[in-house]
Amino acid sequence: MAHGAPDRVAGLALFELAAGVIGLVAVLVMGLPPAGTWWYIIASALLHLAYLGGLLASYQLGQFSQMYPLARGTSPWVVAVVSIVVLHQTLAVLELAGVLLVSAGLIALVFIGRPGRGQVPALFAAIGTGLMIASYTVVDGLAVHKMPVATYMGWVFMLQGFAVPLAVLLWRGPRAFDLPRAAILSGLAGGVVSMAAYGLVLWAQTRGTLAAIAALRETSIIFGAIIGAIFFHERFGPKRAAAAAVVVAGIILITTG
Repeated sequence: MAHGAPDRVAGLALFELAAGVIGLVAVLVMGLPPAGTWWYIIASALLHLAYLGGLLASYQLGQFSQMYPLARGTSPWVVAVVSIVVLHQTLAVLELAGVLLVSAGLIALVFIGRPGRGQVPALFAAIGTGLMIASYTVVDGLAVHKMPVATYMGWVFMLQGFAVPLAVLLWRGPRAFDLPRAAILSGLAGGVVSMAAYGLVLWAQTRGTLAAIAALRETSIIFGAIIGAIFFHERFGPKRAAAAAVVVAGIILITTG
Protein backbone atom coordinates (compact mmCIF):
# COMPACT_ATOMS: atom_id res chain seq x y z
CA MET A 1 0.00 0.00 0.00
CA ALA A 2 2.80 2.42 0.93
CA HIS A 3 4.85 1.72 -2.18
CA GLY A 4 1.87 1.89 -4.52
CA ALA A 5 0.52 5.17 -3.14
CA PRO A 6 0.54 8.08 -5.63
CA ASP A 7 2.10 10.21 -2.88
CA ARG A 8 4.15 8.03 -0.52
CA VAL A 9 4.68 10.74 2.10
CA ALA A 10 0.94 11.39 2.37
CA GLY A 11 0.26 7.65 2.21
CA LEU A 12 2.49 6.89 5.19
CA ALA A 13 1.01 9.85 7.08
CA LEU A 14 -2.46 8.35 6.57
CA PHE A 15 -1.16 5.00 7.82
CA GLU A 16 0.00 6.72 10.98
CA LEU A 17 -3.20 8.75 11.39
CA ALA A 18 -5.30 5.58 11.45
CA ALA A 19 -2.86 3.97 13.89
CA GLY A 20 -2.96 7.09 16.07
CA VAL A 21 -6.75 7.03 16.32
CA ILE A 22 -6.73 3.34 17.28
CA GLY A 23 -3.96 4.06 19.78
CA LEU A 24 -6.02 6.86 21.32
CA VAL A 25 -8.96 4.50 21.81
CA ALA A 26 -6.64 1.97 23.49
CA VAL A 27 -5.24 4.69 25.79
CA LEU A 28 -8.74 5.80 26.82
CA VAL A 29 -9.66 2.20 27.63
CA MET A 30 -6.40 1.05 29.28
CA GLY A 31 -5.30 4.23 31.04
CA LEU A 32 -1.79 5.23 32.11
CA PRO A 33 1.18 2.85 31.92
CA PRO A 34 2.87 1.63 35.13
CA ALA A 35 5.29 4.00 36.86
CA GLY A 36 8.83 3.88 35.54
CA THR A 37 7.87 2.58 32.08
CA TRP A 38 7.51 5.85 30.19
CA TRP A 39 11.00 5.63 28.70
CA TYR A 40 10.04 2.42 26.84
CA ILE A 41 7.09 4.20 25.24
CA ILE A 42 9.02 7.35 24.30
CA ALA A 43 12.02 5.41 22.98
CA SER A 44 9.84 3.13 20.86
CA ALA A 45 7.84 6.04 19.43
CA LEU A 46 11.02 7.92 18.47
CA LEU A 47 12.60 4.79 16.95
CA HIS A 48 9.42 4.13 14.96
CA LEU A 49 9.52 7.68 13.59
CA ALA A 50 13.15 7.18 12.53
CA TYR A 51 12.16 3.84 10.96
CA LEU A 52 9.36 5.48 8.96
CA GLY A 53 11.78 8.13 7.66
CA GLY A 54 14.26 5.45 6.58
CA LEU A 55 11.53 3.34 5.02
CA LEU A 56 10.23 6.26 3.00
CA ALA A 57 13.74 7.13 1.81
CA SER A 58 14.34 3.48 0.85
CA TYR A 59 11.13 3.30 -1.20
CA GLN A 60 11.89 6.56 -2.99
CA LEU A 61 15.52 5.70 -3.77
CA GLY A 62 15.28 2.02 -4.68
CA GLN A 63 13.07 -0.85 -5.84
CA PHE A 64 10.51 -2.12 -3.35
CA SER A 65 11.44 -5.77 -3.89
CA GLN A 66 15.10 -5.00 -3.06
CA MET A 67 14.90 -2.37 -0.33
CA TYR A 68 12.15 -3.99 1.73
CA PRO A 69 13.96 -7.34 2.11
CA LEU A 70 17.24 -5.61 3.01
CA ALA A 71 15.58 -3.45 5.66
CA ARG A 72 13.75 -6.40 7.19
CA GLY A 73 16.63 -8.86 6.72
CA THR A 74 19.10 -6.68 8.62
CA SER A 75 16.95 -6.77 11.76
CA PRO A 76 16.83 -10.46 12.87
CA TRP A 77 20.57 -11.05 13.20
CA VAL A 78 21.07 -7.71 14.99
CA VAL A 79 18.27 -8.62 17.42
CA ALA A 80 19.85 -12.07 17.90
CA VAL A 81 23.23 -10.57 18.82
CA VAL A 82 21.68 -8.05 21.24
CA SER A 83 19.37 -10.61 22.87
CA ILE A 84 22.23 -13.06 23.45
CA VAL A 85 25.03 -10.65 24.40
CA VAL A 86 23.11 -7.90 26.20
CA LEU A 87 19.86 -9.48 27.39
CA HIS A 88 21.42 -12.90 28.07
CA GLN A 89 18.63 -14.80 26.37
CA THR A 90 19.45 -18.29 25.18
CA LEU A 91 18.77 -19.71 21.73
CA ALA A 92 18.85 -23.36 20.78
CA VAL A 93 21.39 -24.17 18.10
CA LEU A 94 18.65 -24.85 15.55
CA GLU A 95 16.91 -21.57 16.42
CA LEU A 96 20.13 -19.59 15.98
CA ALA A 97 20.84 -21.35 12.68
CA GLY A 98 17.30 -20.56 11.57
CA VAL A 99 17.66 -16.87 12.44
CA LEU A 100 20.88 -16.66 10.42
CA LEU A 101 19.32 -18.50 7.48
CA VAL A 102 16.32 -16.18 7.45
CA SER A 103 18.57 -13.12 7.43
CA ALA A 104 20.85 -14.59 4.76
CA GLY A 105 17.94 -15.49 2.50
CA LEU A 106 16.32 -12.07 2.85
CA ILE A 107 19.53 -10.17 2.15
CA ALA A 108 20.22 -12.46 -0.81
CA LEU A 109 16.91 -11.29 -2.31
CA VAL A 110 18.49 -7.84 -2.56
CA PHE A 111 21.83 -8.64 -4.09
CA ILE A 112 20.42 -11.09 -6.62
CA GLY A 113 19.11 -7.93 -8.28
CA ARG A 114 22.70 -6.61 -8.55
CA PRO A 115 22.07 -3.05 -7.37
CA GLY A 116 24.39 -0.63 -9.15
CA ARG A 117 26.38 2.28 -7.81
CA GLY A 118 23.40 4.55 -8.12
CA GLN A 119 21.64 2.35 -5.59
CA VAL A 120 24.22 2.92 -2.83
CA PRO A 121 22.16 5.66 -1.06
CA ALA A 122 19.13 3.38 -1.19
CA LEU A 123 21.14 0.50 0.30
CA PHE A 124 22.36 2.67 3.17
CA ALA A 125 18.81 3.90 3.79
CA ALA A 126 17.53 0.31 3.89
CA ILE A 127 20.29 -0.86 6.26
CA GLY A 128 19.66 2.13 8.54
CA THR A 129 15.97 1.24 8.49
CA GLY A 130 16.85 -2.31 9.49
CA LEU A 131 18.86 -1.04 12.47
CA MET A 132 15.87 1.02 13.58
CA ILE A 133 13.67 -2.07 13.32
CA ALA A 134 16.13 -4.03 15.46
CA SER A 135 16.27 -1.22 18.02
CA TYR A 136 12.53 -0.86 18.51
CA THR A 137 12.15 -4.64 18.51
CA VAL A 138 14.50 -4.91 21.49
CA VAL A 139 12.77 -2.04 23.31
CA ASP A 140 9.36 -3.61 22.62
CA GLY A 141 10.55 -7.02 23.78
CA LEU A 142 11.49 -5.53 27.15
CA ALA A 143 8.40 -3.32 27.44
CA VAL A 144 5.76 -6.02 26.94
CA HIS A 145 6.99 -7.73 30.11
CA LYS A 146 6.47 -4.50 32.08
CA MET A 147 2.89 -3.60 31.11
CA PRO A 148 -0.13 -4.95 29.17
CA VAL A 149 0.40 -5.13 25.41
CA ALA A 150 -2.69 -2.99 24.70
CA THR A 151 -1.45 -0.24 27.04
CA TYR A 152 1.99 -0.15 25.49
CA MET A 153 0.79 -0.33 21.90
CA GLY A 154 -1.85 2.33 22.50
CA TRP A 155 0.56 4.90 23.90
CA VAL A 156 3.30 4.25 21.33
CA PHE A 157 0.97 4.52 18.36
CA MET A 158 -0.97 7.47 19.73
CA LEU A 159 2.27 9.45 20.10
CA GLN A 160 3.80 8.57 16.74
CA GLY A 161 0.49 8.31 14.90
CA PHE A 162 -0.51 11.92 15.38
CA ALA A 163 3.06 13.25 15.12
CA VAL A 164 3.56 12.10 11.51
CA PRO A 165 0.46 13.67 9.85
CA LEU A 166 1.00 16.85 11.89
CA ALA A 167 4.60 17.08 10.65
CA VAL A 168 3.44 16.51 7.06
CA LEU A 169 0.80 19.24 7.40
CA LEU A 170 3.38 21.70 8.76
CA TRP A 171 5.79 20.74 5.97
CA ARG A 172 3.41 20.71 3.02
CA GLY A 173 0.49 22.83 4.08
CA PRO A 174 -3.28 22.18 4.01
CA ARG A 175 -3.18 20.50 0.59
CA ALA A 176 -0.88 17.75 1.89
CA PHE A 177 -3.68 15.20 1.75
CA ASP A 178 -5.27 16.32 -1.49
CA LEU A 179 -5.47 12.74 -2.78
CA PRO A 180 -8.03 10.64 -4.63
CA ARG A 181 -10.61 9.05 -2.34
CA ALA A 182 -9.28 5.57 -3.14
CA ALA A 183 -5.76 6.57 -2.05
CA ILE A 184 -7.07 8.03 1.22
CA LEU A 185 -9.06 4.88 2.01
CA SER A 186 -6.08 2.70 1.12
CA GLY A 187 -3.83 4.70 3.43
CA LEU A 188 -6.24 4.49 6.36
CA ALA A 189 -6.77 0.76 5.75
CA GLY A 190 -3.00 0.28 5.72
CA GLY A 191 -2.83 1.79 9.20
CA VAL A 192 -5.42 -0.66 10.50
CA VAL A 193 -3.56 -3.62 8.97
CA SER A 194 -0.28 -2.33 10.39
CA MET A 195 -1.73 -2.04 13.89
CA ALA A 196 -3.16 -5.57 13.75
CA ALA A 197 0.16 -7.01 12.61
CA TYR A 198 2.10 -5.11 15.24
CA GLY A 199 -0.25 -6.22 18.00
CA LEU A 200 0.33 -9.85 17.01
CA VAL A 201 4.10 -9.35 17.13
CA LEU A 202 3.96 -7.76 20.59
CA TRP A 203 1.74 -10.60 21.84
CA ALA A 204 4.19 -13.15 20.42
CA GLN A 205 7.10 -11.43 22.18
CA THR A 206 5.47 -12.20 25.53
CA ARG A 207 5.63 -15.91 24.72
CA GLY A 208 8.81 -16.57 22.74
CA THR A 209 12.48 -15.63 22.50
CA LEU A 210 13.08 -12.20 21.01
CA ALA A 211 15.43 -13.31 18.22
CA ALA A 212 13.16 -16.14 17.02
CA ILE A 213 10.08 -13.88 16.95
CA ALA A 214 12.03 -11.15 15.13
CA ALA A 215 13.09 -13.64 12.47
CA LEU A 216 9.66 -15.22 12.02
CA ARG A 217 8.16 -11.76 11.71
CA GLU A 218 10.19 -11.16 8.58
CA THR A 219 8.45 -13.95 6.67
CA SER A 220 6.46 -11.01 5.28
CA ILE A 221 9.43 -10.43 2.96
CA ILE A 222 8.52 -13.45 0.87
CA PHE A 223 5.05 -12.02 0.37
CA GLY A 224 6.62 -8.61 -0.27
CA ALA A 225 8.80 -10.01 -3.05
CA ILE A 226 5.80 -11.73 -4.64
CA ILE A 227 3.73 -8.53 -4.37
CA GLY A 228 6.58 -6.58 -5.96
CA ALA A 229 6.62 -9.01 -8.88
CA ILE A 230 2.85 -9.16 -9.41
CA PHE A 231 1.71 -5.61 -8.73
CA PHE A 232 4.84 -3.54 -9.46
CA HIS A 233 6.20 -5.78 -12.27
CA GLU A 234 9.58 -6.21 -10.56
CA ARG A 235 11.60 -9.31 -11.40
CA PHE A 236 11.36 -12.37 -9.17
CA GLY A 237 12.87 -15.27 -11.11
CA PRO A 238 14.45 -18.60 -10.04
CA LYS A 239 17.31 -17.04 -8.04
CA ARG A 240 14.93 -15.09 -5.86
CA ALA A 241 12.78 -18.19 -5.52
CA ALA A 242 15.88 -20.02 -4.22
CA ALA A 243 16.53 -17.22 -1.72
CA ALA A 244 12.92 -17.50 -0.59
CA ALA A 245 13.44 -21.24 -0.09
CA VAL A 246 16.41 -20.45 2.19
CA VAL A 247 14.10 -18.26 4.28
CA VAL A 248 11.55 -21.08 4.51
CA ALA A 249 14.32 -23.46 5.63
CA GLY A 250 15.26 -20.98 8.35
CA ILE A 251 11.63 -20.79 9.49
CA ILE A 252 11.47 -24.56 9.77
CA LEU A 253 14.64 -24.62 11.90
CA ILE A 254 13.28 -21.91 14.22
CA THR A 255 9.93 -23.60 14.73
CA THR A 256 11.49 -27.03 15.34
CA GLY A 257 14.37 -25.71 17.48
